[in-house]
Amino acid sequence: MGCFECCIKCLGGVPYASLVATILCFCGVALFCGCGHVALTGTVTILESHFSTVASDHAMLTDVIQLMQYVIYGIASFFFLYGIILLAEGFYTTSAVKELHSEFKTTICGRCISGMFVFLTYILGVAWLGVFGFSAVPVFLFYNMWSTCAAMKLPTANLTDVDSICVDVRQYGIIPWNATPGKACGSTLGDICNTNEFYLSYHLYIVACAGAGATVIALLIYMMATTYNFAVLKFKSREDCCTKF
Repeated sequence: MGCFECCIKCLGGVPYASLVATILCFCGVALFCGCGHVALTGTVTILESHFSTVASDHAMLTDVIQLMQYVIYGIASFFFLYGIILLAEGFYTTSAVKELHSEFKTTICGRCISGMFVFLTYILGVAWLGVFGFSAVPVFLFYNMWSTCAAMKLPTANLTDVDSICVDVRQYGIIPWNATPGKACGSTLGDICNTNEFYLSYHLYIVACAGAGATVIALLIYMMATTYNFAVLKFKSREDCCTKF
């Protein structure tokens, strides 16, 4: 066998679906964790500076955000390892399915491990659908603030009192109702929308939401690839049992 034929044979054993899913998963998780971490820090700065000047009013929220940032560290570490494991499992199952090695035999343990990855990937896919939906919430809140600031700049806004246009974050349950001032109106709201913290946090939340969506797509690709390989491995094991003398 020549070098060209050997390269073609090796390339035939590459799990391209798992490889694409791994790259997409790494990119999505990196965007979600990195942008989400910075955006949460910016959110705390905005709340402390403009909506809740008393530290005790937002102490619980600060603790929750710090906890979420630690969770982000754990998510990044877990998916880095899990993506590598799934890619390695993809190489294993692809080699078994395509029979690149004539003496390659699947075992019951190998099939159980593949089945476990199928189940775990389905669970993670459902969980990340919830994460994707949750990551859209801050995008919605920041968009409401941004659209309110944009509305004040329209010519029709001159017909009403600009100071009567307000954004009250207390209604979203972010801070308690006794927080002071709790809301921003008129030119104060416009100044908030022009700050670097608001602009950066708003766009980082959008990118984090997109990263969560990319991770969901990656997990869907993982689901299809692992389910197909597991089904073929199970079928081949039955075929071996039926043809075994």
